[in-house]
Amino acid sequence: MTILQSVVRRRRAVAAAGAVSAGLLVLSACDKPTPMSTITVGSSSVNSEATCYNDGEAIKTSELAKCLKADKSITVDPDETVRFGVDPEIADKSWTILLNGQPLTDASKKTYRTIPGSVFFNAQYGASGDTTFVSIKAGEKDVEGIWSFKLKKGA
Repeated sequence: MTILQSVVRRRRAVAAAGAVSAGLLVLSACDKPTPMSTITVGSSSVNSEATCYNDGEAIKTSELAKCLKADKSITVDPDETVRFGVDPEIADKSWTILLNGQPLTDASKKTYRTIPGSVFFNAQYGASGDTTFVSIKAGEKDVEGIWSFKLKKGA
């Protein structure tokens, strides 16, 4: 091996080590994913990370209004049962189901709850029209996370 080949190999090794280090630095700067929540209706499911989450700390009251937006949606037949599932991390802190921003259930520490689909389109519970918003609120006293979904009325 010539001196030139040795220098080229050394430069390649240094460049590879630098690329690996840069990659690790970029990965360490990423936000860690939030706990997940899932809604299942029949054989269809939709899951989501939080729309607002402060790593287990209270979210400022001034921030809550913008947390109640839904990027994920699912069609709900009013005769079906809607199943809510949350990661144990959410259940440990207690969680509540909100319908259009208002509490629909009492707080629970279970990872799974069911509600009849008809509830989400019933005016008695504050629903109107063929679309409604449901959120999962983590935390009993302080809001520590919000997961929001849009429910569309199916036939």
